[in-house]
Amino acid sequence: MTYLKRLFEFYLNSSIHVAIAVYCLSWVTLLSFNIAYNGNVLYFIFFATITGYNFVKYFGVAKFHHRSLTKELRIIQMFSFLCFIAMCYYVLQLEHKTLYAIGLMGIVTFLYAIPFLPKKILFDESMNLRKVSGLKIYVIGFVWGCVTVIIPLIDSGFEIHWDVILTAIQRFIYVLVVMLPFEIRDMRYDSVKLSTIPQQIGVKRTKIIGLLLLIPFFFLEFFKDDILPVSITVLLLIITLLALAVIGSKIKQSEYFSSFWVESIPIVWLLITLLGTTYF
Repeated sequence: MTYLKRLFEFYLNSSIHVAIAVYCLSWVTLLSFNIAYNGNVLYFIFFATITGYNFVKYFGVAKFHHRSLTKELRIIQMFSFLCFIAMCYYVLQLEHKTLYAIGLMGIVTFLYAIPFLPKKILFDESMNLRKVSGLKIYVIGFVWGCVTVIIPLIDSGFEIHWDVILTAIQRFIYVLVVMLPFEIRDMRYDSVKLSTIPQQIGVKRTKIIGLLLLIPFFFLEFFKDDILPVSITVLLLIITLLALAVIGSKIKQSEYFSSFWVESIPIVWLLITLLGTTYF
């Protein structure tokens, strides 16, 4: 059991789980627009997510403590390097026009982790976008929206029209909502200078905002030109899961509530979408 627990911890800490979540959301996008499976862009997104997340999470640790890194962190570094190589392979398989969007996401990720802003803006020693007061959740929402909606469609040669824009906005709202359990959990550790939503308005009001955000998340679907009954049903199921995640979140939550269960919602989203497109 100890071995399995360590393996599971590695699965979470090395960002494999979050990469699967991003991969699933990207595939959901292709299914939503009736586009064939695009392995090159989906595998690129998977490996790029691991590379990007681990770069953001462990850059500071590796920079300042490279000689005293734990064995687990060294393994994660090696694993991330292999994923980076795989990412480079798949980026070469993508359409040239896709690379512009990828370049933008790469710049945002780099600035998110690397100190570059004047201290007078942040009042902190870590001068990157991640530490800008109140900005973190919106940066993540923007990146996930572009990566899981825009990039898969561009590489598949799909025209960016009204329905695509609405889907990207829905995905942005989804990320805002799904991030709230994480922000509530991290209230014990986050610096007050981050000004996260729970820090500013408290846990109860944060949950109310999360539930209210599900209203535009759902009703934006009806502004699309192409509306499928199966899409409405799938969306209602996902909204139910999101609502349960927001309501059930608390500062002292179980160890894997956010990092595993909440992060698993995109996997459920993909599975029920596959079932819906297969049988309906």
